[in-house]
Amino acid sequence: MLPVEHNDPINAKILAISEDKIEGFVREPFEEIARRSGVDLDVVMARIAAMLRAGTIRRVRQTLLATNLADGALIAWKVPEDKIDSAFDWMFQRDPFSGHVVVRSTDTASAGSEYKLWTTLKVPHGFSLQEHCDLLTKKVGAEKFRIMPAKGIFTLGVGHVRRKTIEPGEKSDEPAKIIRVEAVDLSEHEWNVLLALKRELAPEEIRANPWETRAKEAEVSLDEFYRVAEDLGARKIIGRFSTFLEHVKPSQTGVRVTRFNALFHWAVRAGREIETGGEVGRHHILTHCYWREAGSEFKNVNIMAVAHGTDKQRLLDHKAAIDRHLEAGGIPISYTNVFWGGRSEIKPSEISPKVYREWLAQAA
Repeated sequence: MLPVEHNDPINAKILAISEDKIEGFVREPFEEIARRSGVDLDVVMARIAAMLRAGTIRRVRQTLLATNLADGALIAWKVPEDKIDSAFDWMFQRDPFSGHVVVRSTDTASAGSEYKLWTTLKVPHGFSLQEHCDLLTKKVGAEKFRIMPAKGIFTLGVGHVRRKTIEPGEKSDEPAKIIRVEAVDLSEHEWNVLLALKRELAPEEIRANPWETRAKEAEVSLDEFYRVAEDLGARKIIGRFSTFLEHVKPSQTGVRVTRFNALFHWAVRAGREIETGGEVGRHHILTHCYWREAGSEFKNVNIMAVAHGTDKQRLLDHKAAIDRHLEAGGIPISYTNVFWGGRSEIKPSEISPKVYREWLAQAA
């Protein structure tokens, strides 16, 4: 039986590449993982398939920069204490447009700490985030919510295995560049290819030329599938080819990839968001860094970042290093906080307008 834990030496070499280093659309993604990891192609495919079957890897898929294909936001929900679990279950199990569903808490009562349920949400262009949240409010019994769209993205990756050895303060030589959120419209033909492209790969699809069956599914030639996918990549719609580790729950043998999930908050003066996001986002520990306006209930927080780890104090050390870097750069922070993740489930948000219309007809 093949080793399936993420910390097996060969698996770790593969995952250090396959988690978040294969940018854009690649015709032979497993060959690229093998080339960059130095592990034989047959071993790469066998190990990824084995980890996927065992649940160490929860999904293998081509990711999208879906912020350009759908209106997205981070949503903070205030839900009565006795309804948090049922609201969590409804959003995870019955709303395909809510992606990350996380119960969060703060170490002390602080700005926004009454908002304990946090979700990411995407609705296709032409539909309303506000109306979707109004509908969810009725379904789960929420008291209120705060919609926080991304005004800019500075960091978006995973790389949990690679980040285990990062020291506090390790950062890129240059500030992170902002990725603007801009709406992109697709033709029906492009949507057809995209929906086949983005669906998760089953273990038996972990093989050379994995897109051949997807082209048949989309009822186009393989060359046409490649053409459309590569054009979507050039238009910044394609994210990366990724193997996503199960980083919330322990593996079959009790091994955890991470234990703590920290959402860092900073409030900076209006006009300095891009500068601050670039300085925060250059720190290697972060998997996400965004410019989001949280509003007065959160003391006007506008830069948010996420880091994962197995030790809470270590994550606080990372944040302290980022705080010192901002101070040294002359960027004053008027307020900062940490929201810790507890119960958590993650799934890709659906973005198809057709699927949304069908879901809305049933849920409304």
